[in-house]
Amino acid sequence: MRFNTLVFLAFIVVIGGISSSAQSGGKGSPTGGKANARPAALKPAPTPTPESQAETDPAATDGPEIVVDTKLVTIPVRVMDRKGRFLPGLTKENFKVFEDNAEQEIALFSNDAQPFTVALVLDMSFSAKFKAAEIQNAAIDFIDQLRPEDKITVISFNEEVHIHCEPTSDRKAIYAAIRKAQINTGTSLYEAVDVTINDRLRKIEGRKAMVLFTDGVDTTSRRSNDLENLRDAMEIDTIIYPIRYDTYADVQRIKNNPMPQQMPQKPGMGNGIPTGSTPPIIPTNNPSPFPFPIPTSGMGTPSDKGTTTEEYAKGEEYLNQLAIRTGGRIYVADTLGNLSGAFSKIASELRELYSIGYYPTDDDRPGKVRRIKVKVDQPNAAVKARDSYVVGEQAKK
Repeated sequence: MRFNTLVFLAFIVVIGGISSSAQSGGKGSPTGGKANARPAALKPAPTPTPESQAETDPAATDGPEIVVDTKLVTIPVRVMDRKGRFLPGLTKENFKVFEDNAEQEIALFSNDAQPFTVALVLDMSFSAKFKAAEIQNAAIDFIDQLRPEDKITVISFNEEVHIHCEPTSDRKAIYAAIRKAQINTGTSLYEAVDVTINDRLRKIEGRKAMVLFTDGVDTTSRRSNDLENLRDAMEIDTIIYPIRYDTYADVQRIKNNPMPQQMPQKPGMGNGIPTGSTPPIIPTNNPSPFPFPIPTSGMGTPSDKGTTTEEYAKGEEYLNQLAIRTGGRIYVADTLGNLSGAFSKIASELRELYSIGYYPTDDDRPGKVRRIKVKVDQPNAAVKARDSYVVGEQAKK
């Protein structure tokens, strides 16, 4: 019995020694005393110095971590011969790209007919030169000329901006979305462009285009303006094709011969007419292509907003700049034939583009304007591409 007691006491002593060695970080601990050690209650661990950190983390010797955001700049390019016909079959070796006069290495090149995401943006304000059904039919004809794999988002605007469908290749869904676009009061053009660029197209990868059908005159935008639109257009790799129609003469006729009536409230309005009511009759001495009179303020006193020569000139220049800054082209459509023709030409151009991409070798300070020049080694060839872009902010809106 005594022998057993002595053995038990010796066993306790040995275990106690091993435990003390482990807690003191001695060689008896396979982890060097870190895995099982408890932190001292009264003495906090010292903050690692650069020298001590370098011993355990070799990367720390290189200084603070540097995060490099390498943004690929992509450029849709159209190459035409002297007769304006698309030149197919070119290769990467046929092109050179310069940014601020410095040649860039082409990192991406494609001459395949890649699918597009197209934002179809329709001005459905009372100043529209065409009736709702005419606009809708021309838009549907345009959709039919795109490739089956192209995706379309349909957006219309009057005083409000309406998203009728998200990007989809489902033709039935697209047709239904176009039919939802209806004429109403107000023209929030700048807000519609802002929503299209920043809320829809900016987050989409791949080839992108905006087809904007409007007269260019804004009357009701409050949260955006033309300068912001133009800046945003230079930040994203989206081609913008404005289709412009001129309503100045028609607006002046109605402005000079106002109808003594107050426009009805919005609820229940389809094409600007309250449900169950009779459309107003336009006097024969006031001919106008508009299906309904332009809204007036008060009792027959028209508002000058959106009716002046200066506003129409500004609207035309605004649309020109959207096209120029993004490598697109502006079309004029004052008749249904012109409108259908413009849609057809845009659909054709979207099938005739090369894609070129490069990583800028210079700094990318947000807000800086970079100048682009694309050259091709084909004789008598003309290159159509955007000539500049703006380095975007890290977090846009």
